[in-house]
Amino acid sequence: MTDVLFYHLDRQPLDRVLPKLLQLTLERGWRAVVQAGSAERLEALDTLLWTFEDESFLPHGTAADGHEAEQPVFLATDDVNPNRATVRFLVDRAAPPADAAGYDRLVLLFDGNDPDALADARTHWKTLKAAGHAVTYWQQNEQGRWVKKA
Repeated sequence: MTDVLFYHLDRQPLDRVLPKLLQLTLERGWRAVVQAGSAERLEALDTLLWTFEDESFLPHGTAADGHEAEQPVFLATDDVNPNRATVRFLVDRAAPPADAAGYDRLVLLFDGNDPDALADARTHWKTLKAAGHAVTYWQQNEQGRWVKKA
């Protein structure tokens, strides 16, 4: 059974939330794959992870960089796992992988202001829950803390 976390982004954009979640992932010694919905988003994330903080960066790579198996965070637009990640982040309406059970954790981040993204998240919730995965829903409160809502 895979833990599936749905993060409803309505107070902060993906560019502020994803780097922090990836930092926590790496601090725990886990590897991650981030699957974006488009090549344009992948390129933007690649730049973001190098520059999101003045004092640090998140070590990561893409297929274009090579050395896929060595990357702590691998960015992709398709359903690959070359770095043997145990955590998969899905952004920009990327669909969960067919082998969801092959991960310890899936993290779906969706834009709460986009009706299509909300509809996709609801569909993925139903499908993953029916498959027996442990699904949880997280939303930020007014103080910016993530609160488990379901």
